[in-house]
Parts: sequence; C-alpha cells; structure tokens
Amino acid sequence: MAPQYARSLRFRLPPLLFFLQTGFIVVFIFYVDIEQNVQTKQHVFTNYYSEFQDVHVMVILGFGFLATFLVRYSFSGAGFTLLVAAMAVQWAVILNGVESMYHRGKIWINMRSLVVAEMCTASSLIAIGAVLGKTNPDQLLLIALLEISGFVLNGWLLQTFLKVQFLNAIMLLHIFGAFFGLMLSWVLYRQGSEQQHEKEKINRKTGLFSVMGTLFLWMFWPSFNSVLVEVDHLDRGRKLRAVYSTYLALAVSAVTAAGFSVLTSPQGKLNLFHIQRCTLAGGVAIGVAMSAVHLPWVAMTIGFAAALISTLGSRYIKVRINKFMNCPWAFTISYYCFKCSVCIKQLIG
Repeated sequence: MAPQYARSLRFRLPPLLFFLQTGFIVVFIFYVDIEQNVQTKQHVFTNYYSEFQDVHVMVILGFGFLATFLVRYSFSGAGFTLLVAAMAVQWAVILNGVESMYHRGKIWINMRSLVVAEMCTASSLIAIGAVLGKTNPDQLLLIALLEISGFVLNGWLLQTFLKVQFLNAIMLLHIFGAFFGLMLSWVLYRQGSEQQHEKEKINRKTGLFSVMGTLFLWMFWPSFNSVLVEVDHLDRGRKLRAVYSTYLALAVSAVTAAGFSVLTSPQGKLNLFHIQRCTLAGGVAIGVAMSAVHLPWVAMTIGFAAALISTLGSRYIKVRINKFMNCPWAFTISYYCFKCSVCIKQLIG
C-alpha cells in the first residue's frame, strides 16, 4: 500500500525543487561571481569563516533539532530545515546582491554576504516555526522564499529611507520573522484547524531532541550577535563587547528561566518548554540593545528581565492574549508600532 502523502509529494515537491534550483543556477551563471581583492587575506578569511561556521551550525543544527519537537514531523523536521535552508540561502544571496548588480553589474559574493544570507535564512526558519506541523515541505519552501523577499525588502526600506543601522538587522530578524509567522498562521487558519491532531503532540523523545537544538543555539549565539559588528579603529572593543554581553545575558537567562520554571510549576518541576525557549531570551534581548550595552551588569540585567518576561509570559500571559491575537489587524498594528518606535529612536539618536 502506497504511503499516504506519496502522490502529493511526488508530483509537487520534485518539480518545484528542480524548477527553483535550475533558475538559481542560471542566475548564478550570468550574474554572480566571487569577490577577490586585497582585503580577502588569509587571516580575514579565517576570522570570517569561523563565524560563518558558528552561524551555519545554528541554522542547520540549532533550528533543525529545535524543529523535531512534533511527533508527526519528529526527525523529519531536521531534514525539512536543511532543505529549506539550502534553498533559502541561495535566494537570499541573490536578493541581497540586487543593489550590487545595479551599481557594479554583478552580484559579488564573499564570506560576509554568505553570513548575511544565513541570517536571512534564520529569519525564515523563525517564521516557519509558527506553522510547523500544519504545512508540507513544498509549502515550507514557498513560505521561506516569500519571507526572505519581505525581510530583504523591509531591511532595504529601513536602511535607505529611515537610515537604520545595519547592525539592527539582528533585531529586525527576530521581529520580522515572528510577525510574519503570526500573520501566516492567521492567513492559513481554517475552521477546525485549531483542533490538535494526535501526531501534532509532543512526546518525551522529540522534546529531548528539541532541547539539543536549544543547546546548539545557546552555545553559538554570541557569534550570531557579533558577526555583523564591524571592527572600528576608534572602538576596537565593540565586537568583543558584543560577545561578552551576549554570553552573560544567555547565562543569566538560563538560570532565571530554570528558577522561575520550577517556581511557577504546580508540581515544582522544570518545564521542558521553558528550557527549550526561555533560556534563549537573553540572547534575543541583548541583540536588540547590544550597541547600547557597555557594562557587564547591564547585560546580565537584560538577560534576567528577558527570561523573567518570557517564562511568566508563556505561563500566564499567553492564554490571555489569544482573544487579541484573533483580531485580523492585531499583528499589522503591532508590527507598524514597532517600526514607528524604530523611527523615533533613529530621530532621537
């Protein structure tokens, strides 16, 4: 007896993959080349490649294992993540190089452009997490390509017209990915889809492997936050400060999340969901305020506050905001409020 989804995947996924990959190869043949200049010395390559490896591990292993929490997808989630990431990186390289092609006639790629493409991919994987378990692989691919297109366009608009610093792309990565995922879940909502299927639940085995993804993300998050920080001759400590601040915020958020997880549990036990998600809150929060953090205790305080809000929010607040989130305009209003706050910050600063 044929598998339940064999016909659907056989006639939809392979043609989509071959069509997209062939198109990308054609674009790379005519418009993409490797940048070679005096600045690409061995030590520069070594420094960027080590950071590229860290971000690469986060995207493939971190998000890959994190996506294994569902019983239905289980370890297939890691395979879907690899498939989506491999295709999304190519699309991100092309979109990020459009401006270069306009001014220089070609899309020039280097280690930095690959890192930026990986970060665009991370944003799409964040959005995909909102609909994981409700979508098939070909839908995940199309969602990722659409999300990256919106993310790159949004970043270009903010940098061109609002003069937002490129470093703030780390903040935009989380915000845009999260709101895109929420809007996507609202668009894909159908009557009866709120009913949880038996295979969409979480069991002990998949939950533990998902925690492995959290460990990979936690270990390499300092590189993720510092990779876009340029080494300034007037302030040579910026990159190191980003690494130190991120690590301290992550350490404090892990301890705080564990403490409040046990404190708020009726059984007085650690909540697996809090360990999976809330331990990373410090890394996300410090990425937003990284340029303004100069003292260790400030980074530690940010990590504490982020884990506190994340843990208590997932325990008590999440259930109470479902009514607001059911409003069709809630996500759009919230996102544009965020963009207005970015504009105000740039005008004041």
